[in-house]
Amino acid sequence: MVARSYSAVARQYAKDVVAGRVATCKWVRAACQRQLQDLDRFKGKDSPYRFNPKLTDRSGKSFMPADNLCAFIERLPHVKGPLAGQPIHLEPWQVFILTTVFGWVKPDGKRRFRRAYIEVPRGNAKSTLSSALALYMLAADGEGGAEVYSLATTRDQARIVFGDAQTMARQSAGFRSRFGVGVGAHNIHVMTSGSKFEALSAEGSTLDGLNIHFGCVDELHAHKTRTVYDVVETGTGKRDNSLLWVITTAGSNRSGICYEIRTFVTRLLDGVFEDDSQFGIVYGLDDGDDWTLEESLIKANPNWGISVRPEVLGPLQAKAMQMPSAVNNFKTKHLNEWVNADTAWMDMRSWDRCADASLDIESYGGQPCWIGLDLASKTDIAALLLVFAHPEIDGGFAVFGRYYLPEDTVQANGNSQYAGWMGAGRLTVTPGNVIDFGWIEADLIEFASRFAVQAVAFDPFQATQLSTRMMAEGLPMIEVRPTVLNFSEPMKTLEALVLQGKLIHDGDPVLGWMASNVVAHLDAKDNIYPRKERPENKIDGIVALIMGLSRAITPGTNVVLGADYELVML
Repeated sequence: MVARSYSAVARQYAKDVVAGRVATCKWVRAACQRQLQDLDRFKGKDSPYRFNPKLTDRSGKSFMPADNLCAFIERLPHVKGPLAGQPIHLEPWQVFILTTVFGWVKPDGKRRFRRAYIEVPRGNAKSTLSSALALYMLAADGEGGAEVYSLATTRDQARIVFGDAQTMARQSAGFRSRFGVGVGAHNIHVMTSGSKFEALSAEGSTLDGLNIHFGCVDELHAHKTRTVYDVVETGTGKRDNSLLWVITTAGSNRSGICYEIRTFVTRLLDGVFEDDSQFGIVYGLDDGDDWTLEESLIKANPNWGISVRPEVLGPLQAKAMQMPSAVNNFKTKHLNEWVNADTAWMDMRSWDRCADASLDIESYGGQPCWIGLDLASKTDIAALLLVFAHPEIDGGFAVFGRYYLPEDTVQANGNSQYAGWMGAGRLTVTPGNVIDFGWIEADLIEFASRFAVQAVAFDPFQATQLSTRMMAEGLPMIEVRPTVLNFSEPMKTLEALVLQGKLIHDGDPVLGWMASNVVAHLDAKDNIYPRKERPENKIDGIVALIMGLSRAITPGTNVVLGADYELVML
């Protein structure tokens, strides 16, 4: 017996969000607007989808999929915290997600949505929701031989969702009896249907060959490679009513699989393209929101006052306001903001606001140009950044980047974005296992023919031969050694330009990723220098940009040639 009309609760939540009666960020509003539009759009017998219709199970009983699922979950108990042992009560935002994902079905009764991405701050009962949903998919979804998995990169992470489901099942005698569920130490199973639920990880498990009905990937932001996600996506493709369920908080790795899927979802919610098989919702803040206010905590945390306690989060917020080292961790975990590295330098919201998709390097033909060049070792990215004075912004600059990697590194590296950047023309891949500097030299010569190159700033390390050849071609090469003395002031200027909206880029995802990786070390004299926390967090493009910008902001006339940052002026 259904306790309440869950679809009505979900629709009211969506209306309240869109009308502004519930404070949320733009991505939640977009998800709710999408659902309301779909309810108006998909009507009639010729529609490809129906919302929450009456279906018939194998025993001949009728049910409504969205309401059936929610009623099932509310019969299961909480297993942690002060509510442990009490029945789960789904909040409106949870009802909205569940009814939307499970309510839409095709004429044959199979689900419309095959993938779901939910991003929400820590403490909003993510594991509880996923564990209960996994038990439903194991026992009550009507799938013969259902394979249900909680998947992660480590055993401990994979067992969080499984362990909560295990405890729920053990405390629910009615559930075990009704569906014939057995609970083991490492497995929950239904003998009559041949279904099972297990925790799997890339750490010691063989993930190939899975035939997945429900794959739950918890905390995708922590995945350093795309292996687990790709395995689940491939494994769910073998069934016609499967679901890939991702629920995560934000993170800091903008080159990883999580940010890739998040970007896909936000573009979908923005209406850039359509994908009727993907559901997505992202809780957090909007640009310009003051993270130090309680209103921001309420806005980002849909379970505020329920599982997210003001008396707990308030002091953590106050601590972050007093300790800069705690700010990024607080923003990521409790406001669901994708920050840069743990002690990061760049304000990525300001960086993103500097993007102008209409920016075109072709419009700068014949204009003065300063180039920064950071060459690379075998595995690093070589970066070439062009800096122009922006014609419409007083004191502003427009920047364009070129990036180079050897083919072998692209194939061997765990960065899930390299192939995509290569396909989009953002990354030049040279044959072999080392970068062929001939490609860079050809680009420099081409730029010199198109623009009035004032200086090419380069680090002499690994660049002696290249600089000699380029000088012979007439390019104004100047050494800028990577020292604190040479980098501090232009790096501070770069930061100020971004905060003022005067450093315009074309939304370059490679440069944005590198900006998010930069860590600034502040010395006793308030000098700063760009660093990276992990080897895989490349910053070469920002280093090249700092070098090029250092030439563009130097007072004086044209640069002919110099060494060690000393200029020869005309």
